Amino acid sequence: MIKFCALLLFCSLANFVIAQQHIISGTIRDTGGQPVPFASVYIKNTTTGTSANVDGKYTIKLNSGQFTLSFRAVGYTQQDHIVNANTDIVLDVKLSSESYTLDNVNIKANAEDPAYEIIRQAIKKRKEHLEEVKAFSCDVYIKGVQRLKGAPKKFMGRDIRKVMDLDTNRKGIIYLSESQSRFNFQRPDDIREEMISSKVAGTNSAFSFNKASDLIIDFYDNYLLENKLSARGFISPIADNALFYYKYKSLGDSKENGVLVHKIEVIPRRENDPVFRGIIYIIDESWRIYNTDLYLTKNAGINFIDTLNINQQFTKVKEVYMPTSVNFQFNGNILGFKFAGYYVGVYSNYNLEPKFPKSFFNGEILKVTQMVNKKDSIYWSSNRPIPLTPDEKLNYVKKDSIAKLKESKKYLDSLEKENNKFGLGKLFMEGHSINDRYDKKYYSFDPIRKSIFYNTVEGLVIKYGVTYKKVLDDNVSYSIRPEARYGFANQKLTASLSGNYLYNPLKRASVSASFGNGIFDMNNLGSMTAIGNTINSLLYEKNFAKYYEKSFFNINTTRELATGLQASLAFDYNRNHYLTNSTDFKFFDNKEREFTSNNPFSPNVETPLFPTYTSVSATASLTYTIGQKYITRPDGKFYTESKYPKITVLYKKGMNGVLGSDVDYDFVKAEVSQDRIGLGLWGYTSLLAGVGKFLNNSKMYYLDYKHFQGNISTIFPPNLRKFQFLDFYQFSTNQQYFEAHLEHNFAGFFFNKIPILRKARLEEFIGGGYLSSPEKRNYKEFYFGIQRLVLRASYGFAYDGAKKLTQGFRISYGF
Repeated sequence: MIKFCALLLFCSLANFVIAQQHIISGTIRDTGGQPVPFASVYIKNTTTGTSANVDGKYTIKLNSGQFTLSFRAVGYTQQDHIVNANTDIVLDVKLSSESYTLDNVNIKANAEDPAYEIIRQAIKKRKEHLEEVKAFSCDVYIKGVQRLKGAPKKFMGRDIRKVMDLDTNRKGIIYLSESQSRFNFQRPDDIREEMISSKVAGTNSAFSFNKASDLIIDFYDNYLLENKLSARGFISPIADNALFYYKYKSLGDSKENGVLVHKIEVIPRRENDPVFRGIIYIIDESWRIYNTDLYLTKNAGINFIDTLNINQQFTKVKEVYMPTSVNFQFNGNILGFKFAGYYVGVYSNYNLEPKFPKSFFNGEILKVTQMVNKKDSIYWSSNRPIPLTPDEKLNYVKKDSIAKLKESKKYLDSLEKENNKFGLGKLFMEGHSINDRYDKKYYSFDPIRKSIFYNTVEGLVIKYGVTYKKVLDDNVSYSIRPEARYGFANQKLTASLSGNYLYNPLKRASVSASFGNGIFDMNNLGSMTAIGNTINSLLYEKNFAKYYEKSFFNINTTRELATGLQASLAFDYNRNHYLTNSTDFKFFDNKEREFTSNNPFSPNVETPLFPTYTSVSATASLTYTIGQKYITRPDGKFYTESKYPKITVLYKKGMNGVLGSDVDYDFVKAEVSQDRIGLGLWGYTSLLAGVGKFLNNSKMYYLDYKHFQGNISTIFPPNLRKFQFLDFYQFSTNQQYFEAHLEHNFAGFFFNKIPILRKARLEEFIGGGYLSSPEKRNYKEFYFGIQRLVLRASYGFAYDGAKKLTQGFRISYGF
């Protein structure tokens, strides 16, 4: 027995020695002694490896034995070093600048550069290379760093150095994160990633937003980064139509890893086309991409940043080449804040023949578990593939210690005492908040500027509310909101109380209820904003909005039944009362115009549109987004933008006799919509189409009709569903209808070609709407315009059949 135990102990020790890992580390420099940032270090002929940091320092762990390490960087000649990993080794490496020769190239006048034929071959093979890997899985490490290179001393009255924890020159790291994931892919576009560990400097409870899929940029696609840095996307140097947009120049050939690699410079044919600049490396005969060193500038139409560099290195895996290092470097300047940063991804341990179980790809593109951010510094020291730079180490230590301090009740109490200070100016513009982050309790007081307005029904109105929110364990939360409203002309006080309980964030499941009384727009989809109606009433003697009073009780619940399928149920009790104008006050008296009555169908006489009545209804709806993708985090489930339409079906029943209800109707509708359908260089399209019908309209009043989002104002907030020239109230229906909206944004396709307009970065758009119902048959409108960020201006025409109704300018804003 003793001998057996001894043998067992000996075998265990032997296994430990065999499995023991040793650290190979060093600095990678060029021949001039300067560090080579983000150079790749891989075991030769494998996808096991790492990347150097921005200072050229690297660390790789190897089991005991002999290995050949390959050191690569775009722009440098690859070096291989044999190491005997029987102990820790310091191995510094000097990389020579790449040497590409132009041998055997006869240059003649007017002759085509040999790069063109290489690119033509790569274009022919593009689709084959795009689709040749049907599925794969790999390990991914992502590191993101953002630095502030300069900033104004103060911004909106606040000391930037103190707020952002910068040095005396207002410079410093403002974001530092790392993550490790297992990434899985299956063609055509199935993705599933599970985050294993996550670390964000200064936020002990936060999760990194790094996603491996965000760094996988495939130049075998025709268009890249669509709807990210630009609405149009950017053309690949080997896209099917690339020769129309690029010029090419051969910079020579070189043998690397047994293959001939062509180095080709890509040059825009036109300065402001949405294209890349830089170098692409193509392997001879197979015509695959070997490396990329490409960048985008403002001239290409990127938003938010000035320059983006994309550096990729590929390694042979079986018979194909897969990316092992991807690096995005960027810089920019916004409102005096100069910033720069990078995201680097290290891809390793590829499996090109994964056996995914059935239903493995279920729409969940990223899963972040509760324990992801609980790994300590010892774990990261042992598992971090890219060494930290000295300032990154300091940033972690400093911000993590501050983060721990910030979690204490004493610190939070002192912080909240400062942040919760009352200010009259702040209350007027932003509202006032009282936060208790330690106990997760939050009070929010409405801003006064949104609480005071005017209409002819109530006169001067004060509407004010306070919201209280409490967050429980697992991000379950509830909120309560009391609200009161008083009109000085009609001397009417109304008040309500509402509440919401989010009981399952992962299922997007909640219950809400409200009761009280209040003043509401007769169009339940809304007409004008309160401030817009105030300005039109007081300055132009135009009281567009029409109101009524109701006492109400309602309860509704919503829950996700399956991925992309959201269900909701609602029960509503309303006691509705018609109101009349109480005042005709205005700042300027227009002799040619008078305020209209509160009845939109009887503008000159105050005739009640409906009697006081009770309405009880129940509504059920289902909304399904085709191909919905989502991210699961401990704090909830978050949908991403879908490439496919959203379909909604709804049934509403007016319940006669229930709780004294005076209505009896059945209404059904179906809608399909989709935002930002990418059309490559031509921009994107958004659409919405809906059809509905009252199966039964035995007893109903105007408020129960199907209303539409109209507009008769020059300035309004944008909404695809909104008709730009349709009256708010005149064409509501209690029968059937069909409506459709279509808008296409060219994203600067035309203006980018006009030098005088190019720098303005304007986007041109066209659109239209259509409505058909018994009240308004064959109504249509068309418009065209320009926009820049959240501001847009358009000119349009409205028709009733073939008859033109109106035309004019419209200005809309998105803030």
